[in-house]
Formats: sequence, structure tokens, C-alpha cells
Amino acid sequence: MNKYGSVLFKGSAPYYSKYRPIYPSTLIRLLVKEFSLNGEQNLLDLGCGTGHLTIRFSDWCKRIVGIDMEPEMIEEAERLHGEVRVGDIQWFNGALEEYNHSQPYHLVTIAKAFHWMDRAKVLDELFDMVTPGGGVAIIDNYEPDKTLLPWQVKFNELVHKWYGNERKAGNSTYNHPVTPHEDILSQSKFNLEKHTLPTYEITWTIESLLGNLYSTSYGSKRFLGSDVPLFEREVREAMLEMSASGVFKEESRLSVKIGRKGLS
Repeated sequence: MNKYGSVLFKGSAPYYSKYRPIYPSTLIRLLVKEFSLNGEQNLLDLGCGTGHLTIRFSDWCKRIVGIDMEPEMIEEAERLHGEVRVGDIQWFNGALEEYNHSQPYHLVTIAKAFHWMDRAKVLDELFDMVTPGGGVAIIDNYEPDKTLLPWQVKFNELVHKWYGNERKAGNSTYNHPVTPHEDILSQSKFNLEKHTLPTYEITWTIESLLGNLYSTSYGSKRFLGSDVPLFEREVREAMLEMSASGVFKEESRLSVKIGRKGLS
């Protein structure tokens, strides 16, 4: 069990599947190209959440496994997968070491989830599961020095006001890892390759801003208790003052750190 306990994303799965921004197609194209995906390879999506990214590879991989520690996330992934009815995907609720890996993987994706893991340990475990020439793709959009737009500053102020300044995470509080992902990768058995995707635009509404907040570990509705209506009213009023249309644009950028396993 990690220090955050078993309720890290409790209650957030429906919001996660509906309101989390969709990954751009440039990400899929990059990984298809870098790993020569042609429908014959196996893929593992570790920390798969509700399976949004996992399902996108169903046309490019023979067999896919999605693993997540949160039971509600896997339940939602199974529901979504049942709706789209594509791909040979197995969903597993639990830790990496608990799943019986009967076949090796050519690609392992970890999207916006690596920071929750014992990163060095996970990479060590994955190395033996990955085929030579294959690898691990760490996908993230963590930009601590990014200049926030005025509407983002206002929204964050309201979140801090109602949730407190500490970023709650399950049974604990969250602090982003000090050592960058690329340093952890470069210290592993994998060979580091770095890619930055072109900037893409995300369009937000007040509803999706709230929904995305509720999809996070720190923004769970349960932390607000009976104050949800009051919080939402204040957010709506404040955000409509920022933009009468209630629509907000954000430029976002994904980085992809690839850990490649050598052919020898």
C-alpha cells in the first residue's frame, strides 16, 4: 500500500472519464512511429485510469492490458470499453507485481501517473517485461514554471480558499517528486529519449473546469462536504466575471520521456 492509502481517487472516476482533457492525436502518432506499432505488439498502460488513452491504441496493438490501483477507475474503464467495443483489452485492478504477465510488452505507457509511483522500482520491474527495442513512455504535462492566465489564477484562488492550501491526496498530502522523471529514467536500465509535442489548445467551460477539479485526488467533492453548492455558485459567479461567455482557452504541451530497451 502506498502512503496515500486506497482512497486516492475515490469518487472521482465518473468525472475523470467525462471531463479530463483528451490526449491529442499527435501523441498517438508519435508512439506509433517511435515503436513501429503495426497491430502485432502487446501494450501495457500502467496507471490507466478510466482507459481513455488505453483504448486509443486498440487499432495499433494486438493485446492491451490496463492496470490501475483504483477499483472505481477500472470499473469505469470496463464500462467505456464495453461501449466502444474495440480492441483486445484486459483490465486489472491492483499493483503491477500482482498481475500475471504471461507475455512481454513492446510498449508500456504511463500517462500522468508516474509521480504516484515508486519510480525507480517500477522501471526495474518493467525492464524484464519489455521486449528488446521496445520501451516505456512517460507522458506528462507538468510545467511548474508556466505563467498562468488571469482566469487560471482566479480559479486556483477559489480552489485554495475552499480546499485549503495543502494539496490533499488520500490519507496524506501531495508533494511533486523533486527528482525529474527524466533523471529517474536515465539512472535506470533503459536508454533515455526526450520528445516534446507541439502545443495544443484545450477549451474549458465552467462545467468542465469543475468536473476536471472533481476528477483529481486533491479536488474530490468529498473534501467539500455540504459546501459543494456554495463553492460551485462562487466559482460560476467569479468565472463569468472573467469571461461572460463562460468559455476559457488554454495552451498545453505534453512531454514524452521514452526509456528504450536495447536490442542486445
